[in-house]
Formats: sequence, C-alpha cells, structure tokens
Amino acid sequence: MKFSYPEAKQIVCCGDVHGDFESLVFKICMQYDMHDTLVIVAGDCGFGFEKPTYYDIIYRRISKRLNQNNVWIAMVRGNHDDPAYFQNQLIKNNRWQTIPDYSIIEACNHNVLCVGGAISIDRQWRLQAMARTTGKQYYWTNEMPIYNEAALNDITSNGVQIDIVVTHTAPSFCELQSKNGLASWSLQDPNLLKDCDEERLVMDKIYNYLKTHNSPVKRWFYGHFHQSWHSEIDGIMFTMLDIMELQEIYP
Repeated sequence: MKFSYPEAKQIVCCGDVHGDFESLVFKICMQYDMHDTLVIVAGDCGFGFEKPTYYDIIYRRISKRLNQNNVWIAMVRGNHDDPAYFQNQLIKNNRWQTIPDYSIIEACNHNVLCVGGAISIDRQWRLQAMARTTGKQYYWTNEMPIYNEAALNDITSNGVQIDIVVTHTAPSFCELQSKNGLASWSLQDPNLLKDCDEERLVMDKIYNYLKTHNSPVKRWFYGHFHQSWHSEIDGIMFTMLDIMELQEIYP
C-alpha cells in the first residue's frame, strides 16, 4: 500500500509516543514551529488502550493546530498498539493516519518502507492485568513483527526504490544489545528471550532482502528501546529514537 504526501517539504521521524498525542503536536507545532512537515511515528503510538471514540476526540483537539501548520502524522505499529488499528486503517483522517505494515510512504523524493511490531517484555504482567480487569486491553498476542517477503517482492517488482526504512524494533546488530533488563521478566516468561531474538531476526531478514535487491537504503529509524543512538553500518545510518525524540530526514 502506498501513501503520498506531495505537499510535505520535510520529513521528521519520531520515537514512541505512548498515547501522548497532544504533547507530540505541541512539540511539533509550538515548541519547534514546524510547517509543511510529515511526521512518522516509529511505533508505540498507543492505539487500542481506549475506546475508538476517544481517538476521535483527540483528533478534534489536535487537528486545528495540524491544519494551521500544514502538518501530517503517519503512525507505524508498535507492540503497545492494537494491530487492527493499522491492518484495517482505523485511523484515517486528513492529518493523521495509521500505516499498515509493508506500506510505502512517498514524500520529499523519498520512498519510506514502514514495518511495525515488537515483543512486549512485560507481556505476562499485561496478561495478568487483563485477567483482573474486565474489558480493558493491555496486550495483543499478534504484536510480533512478521517477515513478509511477498510484500517486499511486490514493492521491488514495481520499481520502488526504498531509501528510508522506519520500523519499531531493529536488526540484531544494532543497539540495544544488552539483555540485562530482560532477566527479571524472563523468570516468569520462559519464552521471552527466544521471542525477543526472533523479533530482531525478522528485521535482519528485511535488511538482508533490501541489501540483496540493491535497494538504495541510506537511513533506518526505529524506537522501542527508549534510548538514543546512531551509527553508520555498511553504508546505512541507523538511528534509535528515544520517547518523543524527533529527527529530520534530510534530502
């Protein structure tokens, strides 16, 4: 699926938002006074924790400022998101929308591949909380990123030159490498370490596919780990974004 933003004059990537949409819009439009800008959120947007009408109310609050500054927000799936909001494009307004996995965003002469998903290290706690609370959703079993080679084949066979990648998690050779924070969680979740490894291997497969097919990828942005880091690896600048951290994609 393709999404085009022909009026955008710059693209900015953002780290996890965790449902704090109003603070994000304040930061974009007031603190940094951005105009004519497409903002791509690299997952953990926060969709699914509230009823659908809640997000309608939020959009009414933020849309005026987005319209005034001519700003758009495109959101990639995180592990703290209901995948249905992205697969079914349940948020599809003029100024903000959820982007299905393996979609291409066209803006500012860039083709941006978007792939969401990751593992919640606290998933057992979330499942227990759901068991105690009727009707409240804290976790989605289909949160894992999926390697979809057919979708990649469809993109490349149509001549799309992917030069930017935005995902929620990252390839295994990128930070965060330490698993110190997983130890306590893995005591009550015996499959956690294995699933976290698989999450990163999915990103490795995407990376290897793009390299094998000579995609001209120059930048790769991701969130998930709540820290900042960047490094150039094999000609690609990988950037890990902290919560609500903004980084511009230069021409």
